[in-house]
Amino acid sequence: MALDSVLVVGGGGREHALAWALRKDPSVGQVHIAPGNPGTAAVGTNHLVNAVDGAAVAALAQELKADLVVVGPEAPLVAGVCDAVRAVGIPVFGPDAAAARLEGSKAFAKEVMKAANVPTAASRYCTTAAQAAAALKEFGAPYVVKNDGLAAGKGVVVTNDYDAALRHAGDCGEVVIEEYLDGPEVSLFALSDGTNVLPFDPAQDFKRVGDGDTGPNTGGMGAYTPLPWAPGDLVEEVVRTVIQPTVDELRRRGTPFTGLVYAGLALTSKGLRVVEFNARFGDPETQPLLCRLKTPLGQVLYAAATGKLADEPPLVWGAGATCAVVVAAEGYPGTPRSGDVITGGYADHIFHAGTSLNAAGELIATGGRVLAVVGSGETLAKARADAYQKVAGVHFDGAFCRNDIALKAANGEIA
Repeated sequence: MALDSVLVVGGGGREHALAWALRKDPSVGQVHIAPGNPGTAAVGTNHLVNAVDGAAVAALAQELKADLVVVGPEAPLVAGVCDAVRAVGIPVFGPDAAAARLEGSKAFAKEVMKAANVPTAASRYCTTAAQAAAALKEFGAPYVVKNDGLAAGKGVVVTNDYDAALRHAGDCGEVVIEEYLDGPEVSLFALSDGTNVLPFDPAQDFKRVGDGDTGPNTGGMGAYTPLPWAPGDLVEEVVRTVIQPTVDELRRRGTPFTGLVYAGLALTSKGLRVVEFNARFGDPETQPLLCRLKTPLGQVLYAAATGKLADEPPLVWGAGATCAVVVAAEGYPGTPRSGDVITGGYADHIFHAGTSLNAAGELIATGGRVLAVVGSGETLAKARADAYQKVAGVHFDGAFCRNDIALKAANGEIA
């Protein structure tokens, strides 16, 4: 089907990558982004609409005669923006507010996993300091404390410091405390139409801010795909034991999940375990994944939005590997500096997350994670080299990145 007008909701690196990939789909006409950023303006038309205002997004979709609306970030999903768009009869890729609780509440996600027999870490839901203290002592170090609600990827503390863990629990109020999971982590995305699922290739991202996985958690400092060390049947196993049962359980509850199920996984010594669920494309995994994807994106998103995913063949991927390196602003993940002028920010496969234009029309850094730079190559080592070569061409005061994204995998050091 021809998609004459597609609206992408959001303004970060994930939305830039989605708009870029949709623009490459020959069946897609105009790509619109609300509110977008300077990067998305290069591939479509930006509209200054509040992404969490469901009525405003629905009105814009009607004005643009959108054939499809794609909601990117978690906040609009949890706020019910998809509900508002569906109410005016426009197909939308993204779960309604009830299904988006899969990401919006860690406790709800644990409840769904228990009902669906999905393997995950043992956990306790805590609302008081006494409950948190008891749970921390029960599971022991390393302590894993997760804010129950949305926290932009920074609500999780993993530490050997009992006092720090208890302090984080107190700061959050409502938390899920769980056992620590060993083994490498994997991200697996799957499209869902509420009944059927269509998986992506797996990816791996890097949450800690510093080289060697040091420092506090971030929204993600880089990612790569595919995973040369992963078991050959990993995708099949995850779909069978994690994603399909979760989608089935949400449908059974009367809240079918239409959109993107993100399973954050740990391949532990005891087997596959779910670390977390997200209800949307992950950032920064989306950028390298979409740079490898050969299947036209608009058509599969539309199929998911209209309940026709069963008719779609498996996704087609390009040969080789891709690697994304996030260039962040000084101070991230705390309070980042902003306003610094960026040079080299408009090169191919550089996706904007925290950017804006100043009064002089110059590109400036305005967020913690400023850019995601994607390299590609026949091997992961070559993709890494390409990414870091592109990073060397990006400049702004206070810029930094991790220097070890995908390094262990490229060196064959992950098992």
